[in-house]
Amino acid sequence: MKTFLTTVLAVCLFGFPAYAQHGSDTEASRNLPRMASLRSKLVNARSGPGSRYPIEWVYKQKNAPVEIIAEFDLWRQIRDWEGAETWVYKPMLSRQRWIKMTNKGTSNIYAKPEHDAKVIAKVEDQVIGKIEKCPENKDFCLIRFASIEGWVQRENFFGVYPGEIIN
Repeated sequence: MKTFLTTVLAVCLFGFPAYAQHGSDTEASRNLPRMASLRSKLVNARSGPGSRYPIEWVYKQKNAPVEIIAEFDLWRQIRDWEGAETWVYKPMLSRQRWIKMTNKGTSNIYAKPEHDAKVIAKVEDQVIGKIEKCPENKDFCLIRFASIEGWVQRENFFGVYPGEIIN
C-alpha cells in the first residue's frame, strides 16, 4: 500500500511520462519571442489563453505574420503587425515565415538587394509575401509575391527581426 501511495504521489507531483513528453516538444523549448504565421484565413483572437475567453476579433488573412510573445499550454500570445496582442490556439499557427507589407502606399521590388537596382515591380501595403531569404548585413530580403520574386527593403514590412538572417 505504501508503494502504491508513493507512486500515486509521484505521478501527481511530476505528471505522467506521456504528458511530460508532450510538454517538451521542440517548439516549446524555442526562444521567445519568435515569428510565426497564421495557418488559416479565419483565426479567432481571444482575450486570454483558452476557449472560455471571449473572441476579440477574427483574423481573415492566411499566412499573415505574427510574433509569438508568450505560451500557455496549447495557446500562444501573439503580437500582430499593428502591435495588437491577443491569444490564439497553437494549431492555428504555422512555423512558415511570411511577411506583410506595412509601408503605406506602394513599395518597390528590386532585381538585386541594392538601393540603385532596377525596380521590377511595386507592391501595395497589407500584401502578404513568402520569405525566401534575408542575407547577413543587407537591408533587403528576397520575397516571393505569387509569381513575382524580388528584393524588398526590410523597413517596408513586418515579419523579420532587424538583422535576422534567413537562408
